[in-house]
Amino acid sequence: MEFFKQMIQNRKLIWQLGKNDFKNRFANTSLGAIWGFLQPFVFMATYAIVFQYILKVGSSGDYPYAVWFFPGMAMWQWLNDSIMSASNSIRGYSYLVKKVVFPVDIIPTISIIASSFVGIFLLIISVIICLLYGFLPNVLVFIYVIFATYCFIIALTRFTSAVTTVVPDFSNLLGIVMQLCFWFTPVVWNLSMLAEHQTILKLIQCIPFTYLVTSFRQVFMNENIIFANNGMFTIVFWVITAILFIWGNSVFKRAKKDFADVL
Repeated sequence: MEFFKQMIQNRKLIWQLGKNDFKNRFANTSLGAIWGFLQPFVFMATYAIVFQYILKVGSSGDYPYAVWFFPGMAMWQWLNDSIMSASNSIRGYSYLVKKVVFPVDIIPTISIIASSFVGIFLLIISVIICLLYGFLPNVLVFIYVIFATYCFIIALTRFTSAVTTVVPDFSNLLGIVMQLCFWFTPVVWNLSMLAEHQTILKLIQCIPFTYLVTSFRQVFMNENIIFANNGMFTIVFWVITAILFIWGNSVFKRAKKDFADVL
């Protein structure tokens, strides 16, 4: 497939531009890239304090709140930042689209790499916090969740980056949708709250965001959504991801010829 061929051929360029993209986000500040790590960490810590000590939201079973909360929030922040930045990336790199011969297909991936620096940092912070509480991560599940996350982000942003480039207003709509997804995904609330509504629970569990957030949270827990119900949620996740990629890839190919005209 052309997309994967472009990724392999330009892997060094993607990595270098991704690093530069991350640095440029904070180029005009005194602390530079430190802000990129500090801001989301403070955001996570604030949420943890508010929901644990003020709203007194419980976690899951006998697990400490920090072990339950930080992995889920870290995964969500990575997903949200990657999807939003990649969706707007082609407009951000419009000079490459208009002025030089450049493999446009790789541009969203550049932003995904840039967002990965903070995303992986937050995941590592979550691992450290869980280790301090005595919860060891399952390394194989950890690797699987990272791989699944990248696959889903790439699949979704093939569609969203193309539409945002052609229809700029779509970026604002996407921002609203991501806010709704945050509250419908069990990031700050527990799936056990839906125990009496099994149909709604099953639907929520089939949402890819729920699958990824819950999977990373359970890297440190004995429960496992990956193999639950004979792997039903895993099958649903990969089917949705595959459909998104095929559909998004088709949309991207059709829209690509118009990018230079609308930018």
